[in-house]
This record gives sequence, C-alpha cells and structure tokens, in this order.
Amino acid sequence: MRGNSHSFRLDGKLAVVTGGASGIGRAVAQRFASSGASVRVLDIDENAAKTVANEIASSGGNAKAYSCDVAQQDSVEAAFHQVFQDGQVDILVNNAGISHVGNLEGTPESDFDKVFCVNVKGMYNCMHASVAHMKANGGGIILNMASIAGTSGLSDRFAYSMSKGAVVAMTYSVAKDYLAHNIRCNCISPARVHTPFVDGYLHRNYPGKEEEMFKKLEQSQPIGRMAEPEEIAALALYLCSEEAAFITGSDYPIDGGFLNLRG
Repeated sequence: MRGNSHSFRLDGKLAVVTGGASGIGRAVAQRFASSGASVRVLDIDENAAKTVANEIASSGGNAKAYSCDVAQQDSVEAAFHQVFQDGQVDILVNNAGISHVGNLEGTPESDFDKVFCVNVKGMYNCMHASVAHMKANGGGIILNMASIAGTSGLSDRFAYSMSKGAVVAMTYSVAKDYLAHNIRCNCISPARVHTPFVDGYLHRNYPGKEEEMFKKLEQSQPIGRMAEPEEIAALALYLCSEEAAFITGSDYPIDGGFLNLRG
C-alpha cells in the first residue's frame, strides 16, 4: 500500500514553483518545503522570491530563489539552467500568471498579447525548458495552474478565460504525449482565492467599497467564501505526491461549488 504515516511527503524531491513570491505560489512553495521538498522559487520579482526562500529556510526548509520572467524564453532557460545545477528537477508547478478584466470589445490587442505571453506562452516556456530534462532523468510531475474561467463562462474575463482554457488544453496534450516517459501532467482550476492580488484589485477599482465588493466576490462561491492559498497548496501537494501516481491528464476544480452548485 502507498498510504502510510508518511503520506504526501516529497522528501528527496526538487520542485520548481513559478510565480512563487506571493499568493498561491508562495503557499505552494511553503507547503512543499514543509513536506520535505527542496524548492526553487522563480519569480519576476527576485527580491520577493528571496523573501519567500528565506522564510522557508528560517523554518528549516531548503529553498533558493531565482529571477525569471516566464514570458521571455531566454529568461526561463537561464533560470532553469541554474536550477539544473542544483540537481534533478522532479516537480514543476507552473503557477505564474496575470489577470485581466474586460470583455472582447474591452480588451485591447496589447492587453490580449500580454495575457497570452504570460499565461500561455509562459507555461509553454517552462514546460519546454524542463520536459527534456525530466525525460532524461526517468520522469517527473508537471502541475499547471488553470482556473474555472477556462471552462466556465465568466463576465468580463475574455482574455483571462482564453488563457486558462489554453492551459487546460496544453495540460491534456502534454499528459498524452509524455505518458511513456513517466511524466504526469495535471492542472488545478480554482475559483476565487483570497490573495494580495484580490485586495489590490479591490483597492484600485472600488476605493471606499472594498468590504462591500469583497463580500460580493465571496458570495459568488456557493460555499460562501473565497479559498485560501493554503487550500490550493494542499491539493497541489497531493497531485505532486506518490499518492497521486495514478492521476494524469486531469483538470481538478477547487471551487467551493462554483461549477456545479450555483442556482
């Protein structure tokens, strides 16, 4: 049996977490490190990434931070080249991403291109940089951060929904193509998660009405609240652990009932 008192451990594993300096990525990095993994925190904000790595180290974990702009292939290849010097990468969590508000007509080409470059091309760049390495080392695990927006109609999220739908499709494709190489690939689709991004978004767009709008966003999930980043990290840990060895090519909603219990 796989299940025992050491369930959901990542001892001896080297995990890369993109967008690991804040929000969900930070929670994933911390949870993986506390579960025994050596974590490499990649983020466009190198100082913030170093802060997370230091937090992990101060708690007895193993972490390093690297600057990485996932939208730029040269930057990704340079970061992964450094990571590969640390050892075999067993786990890649593609978490880096940006949001966007606007319908089709309210999405300028420049915004569309930026969302695509970060959310779609960024994941392509990271998987492209790591999959040959994983093949050469006998396998690995890729976990992509998608969203319920990728499979459900959300108002004023045209570009963001497009990008997350592409993440789901890429996940299925990679899972199919690399089955024979012992590479598992899955994605997680959260509903709204309470991160610093949400607080900043409300402050910028609804000054003076932050609390009112926060409650409105909470109620959009049938369970009556947003997810906490640590709850997303717990699912990520499971999917990247040996307990999930039979799972690949799956999109896991973690949505407080959003997809199936509304109305």
